[in-house]
Amino acid sequence: MRYGRAGLAGAALWLTAAAPDPGVEAAVRAALAQAPAGTRFGLVIRDAAGVERVAIDPDHRFVPASNTKIFTTIAAFAHLAVTGPDDARTGVRTEGHDVVLVGAGDARLSSAEDCRSNCLTTLADAVAATTRVVGDVIGDDSRFPDQRWSPGMGWNNIATRSGTGISALSLDDNELVLNVRTEGGRAVVSGSDYYRIDNRVTVGTRNAIGYDRMPGSDLLRVSGTVATGDGERIRVGIDDPAHYAAWKFAKVLRDRGVRVTGKVAVRHRPHVPAEDGAVVERGTFPPMLAQVQPGPLVEDIALTNKVSQNLHAELLLRRIGAVRGTGSIADGLKKVGAIMTLAGVPRTAWDLSDGSGMSTYNRVSPRAMVALIGWARAQPWGAAWLETLPVAGVDGTLARRFRDTPLAGRLRAKTGSLSGTSALAGTMTAASGQTLTFALYANDIPEGASATAAMDAALSAAAAGL
Repeated sequence: MRYGRAGLAGAALWLTAAAPDPGVEAAVRAALAQAPAGTRFGLVIRDAAGVERVAIDPDHRFVPASNTKIFTTIAAFAHLAVTGPDDARTGVRTEGHDVVLVGAGDARLSSAEDCRSNCLTTLADAVAATTRVVGDVIGDDSRFPDQRWSPGMGWNNIATRSGTGISALSLDDNELVLNVRTEGGRAVVSGSDYYRIDNRVTVGTRNAIGYDRMPGSDLLRVSGTVATGDGERIRVGIDDPAHYAAWKFAKVLRDRGVRVTGKVAVRHRPHVPAEDGAVVERGTFPPMLAQVQPGPLVEDIALTNKVSQNLHAELLLRRIGAVRGTGSIADGLKKVGAIMTLAGVPRTAWDLSDGSGMSTYNRVSPRAMVALIGWARAQPWGAAWLETLPVAGVDGTLARRFRDTPLAGRLRAKTGSLSGTSALAGTMTAASGQTLTFALYANDIPEGASATAAMDAALSAAAAGL
């Protein structure tokens, strides 16, 4: 673990006295009052000296949505080697006539036709160079326990890319890409035969495509309308990523002239809650025929925060949990908890059930988040972590926010959104030139409404006055 200031320093971040600015807080409250009726806000803004200048319900607990990735990516910097070669290499080995594709938590294995690195085809070429006939093709994701979804995630998200299954053997972001277009006066769905397609799309005047699939089913129902001469790409989730990776690998082998005589199979490791917390010294895999090397992990952490990639965040949490642990969600969260203790945050100020923010069980107070970010910024890697966050008006999930305002290019923060929830936490440069650390949460937003404009106006008002 690479921790810097801890203990008393962390407690100081929590206990710093407040020195509210009445004028600034009034302007902030006026901006938040423009949000839809019923919206509940929590906000803490801490100045460069570590003093709280704005505090609105600072210790109330809120659903953080994808702000949860702040916990996960900070823990990744603290527990994993992020700058050197990533050790989460996907490999392939043979067992008699069978071929085993083995995952170790790499989030970036690709089967794309234009793949240049970390490619599934590299592993297929290695098999094709040694044999022309194989038996079973087996996907092995036993590096982590089989916990494909976190507690508290809405089951309706399972069919979507946001809620796709989590697996140590992941391919193409565990998403299936399908194309919906018109052909000969009718709607056609194409792109993959992994799922059975119930095509209920009709030709219309605009693209309005929907899809649904029951958990555990291979029947995907696609509905809605598609415009003539136009088309739309949809990306759907996968329930068993290890099976999908093995299925795809078998197809790639056949494309290389390798005959597959057996079946596509999987090897999972059941999650046993009683084993959570056990100290595990992870050994090496048996010798591999070939492995592919992902790029530095810091690049993936940046992607995770910039675009709010759920699968990658969940794999980070499991990799953290596999550091002398079982690789379970609970073991990953135990290490996050140790960091919260170092940051001086009371245990009552937060609860987590996942690493991405899809779980509605997650809770955090604004004061707790500001303390965590302050602790992280004081670490030797703090500046590098901050660089992974989206920049207002520039990139990622903030590319279209704060444009043409003084905060464009001067605010770095992680966004978050779920039904009824919006979040933003990070740092911003005030008109005075000082760096402010903040956490702003909106919960209980009425259905169909948005609190984003009010939140952005509130932060702009604070930055202008401080």
